[in-house]
Amino acid sequence: MNTIKLSIVVAVYNLEKYLPRCLDALVNQTLEDIEILCVDDGSTDSAPQIIEDYKKRYPDKIKTYHKENGGEFTTRNYGLERATGEYVTFVDSDDYVENTWAEKLYNTAKEYDADIAVCGFERIDIKTEKVVATDMTGFGYCCKKITSEEDFMAFINPAPWNKIYKREKIKDLRFLPFRGFNDAMFLISSFTKIEKIAFTPEVLYHYYLRYDSQIHTVNKQDVDNLKKYLLEVKELYIKSGKYEEMKYILDLMAFIHLGISVMYRASYDKTIEIKKMTKETLKYLDENFSTWRKNPFLTLKHSLKKGFKHVGLWGISIIYKIGQPMWFINIYRFVVDKLKIDIKF
Repeated sequence: MNTIKLSIVVAVYNLEKYLPRCLDALVNQTLEDIEILCVDDGSTDSAPQIIEDYKKRYPDKIKTYHKENGGEFTTRNYGLERATGEYVTFVDSDDYVENTWAEKLYNTAKEYDADIAVCGFERIDIKTEKVVATDMTGFGYCCKKITSEEDFMAFINPAPWNKIYKREKIKDLRFLPFRGFNDAMFLISSFTKIEKIAFTPEVLYHYYLRYDSQIHTVNKQDVDNLKKYLLEVKELYIKSGKYEEMKYILDLMAFIHLGISVMYRASYDKTIEIKKMTKETLKYLDENFSTWRKNPFLTLKHSLKKGFKHVGLWGISIIYKIGQPMWFINIYRFVVDKLKIDIKF
C-alpha cells in the first residue's frame, strides 16, 4: 500500500543562493509521508552539491536526480514520471513555502475528495523583498466541480506550485516542450481529466519575481509555439469527448492567455511588429477558437454579476471585436508601467 501522501518535484537549475531556503522549508513540512524529488537540470553552480548534501541529511525525504540540461518542462516531466505519491506538486527552487503548505493543501483536497487543491500565494520582488501582489485568495474555502456552466477555471492562475494534483488523474499528462506557457497548457489539459477543484485562501506559497526570468519575456517564437500547442490542447479536448461541452471555456481561456496576456507581454519585444501580430492573433482566434466572439462568459450581463475584473475582461473583448487591440495594449501598459497597478486575469 502506498504511504506517500505527496510527491514534491523541485526543478533545480543553478540559483545556489536561494536553494537552501527552498529546501529548508520543504524538509520541515508538517505533513508526514512526503517525498521531495530534486531534479537537477544540468546546473553549472553548486546546486548539485547542495541537493546531495540535503539528501545525506534527510535520506528518508529527499531523492536526487541529475540530468542534462533540457529546460524546466523536461525537469518537471522527469519528476512526474518518478513520483509515487497520492498527490503531486511542483516547486521552483528560488521560492519557499510555509511549513504548513503541504498539510493544508493535502487536507483541503482530502476534505472535498478533490482532484486539485489550490492555495493563495504572494508575489515578491526578489531585489526589494517587497510583496508586489497577493493572488488566489478570492475563492475562499470551497470546492467546485468542473462544468461548462461556470467560468471559474479560466481565472485560476496556471502555475503548478500553489496546487497539488491527484497523481492518478494527471499521471499521463506532460508539460509541453516550449517555454513560458507550458504551465497554462498543463492546467487547461488537466480539466479533461479531473472533476473537482478545492480552494483554501491562505497564502502558503511565496513566489519570487525575477525580472530576468523567461516568464517575463516573450518573443515571436514563443507566440508561434503557444498557437501550435493550443491546437494540441484543443485536440485533447476533442479526443476526450469534452470539446462540445467545454468549448466556451476553452475558447475563453485561449482569448485570455493568447489574446490578452501574451499580446501584452509580446508588445515589449522591440523586434515584434505588435500591430501586425495582434491582427494575426485575431484571425487565429476566429479560425480556431471562434466562440470567443459570442461567448456567454464575455457578455456584459454575465460580467456585471461577476464583478470588476470580469467587466474589464468584457471591455477588452469589445475592443478586440471592433478590431482595435492596440487600444487595449496601450491602456494595459499605462496602468502597469505608469500607475504601477498589477493586473492579472
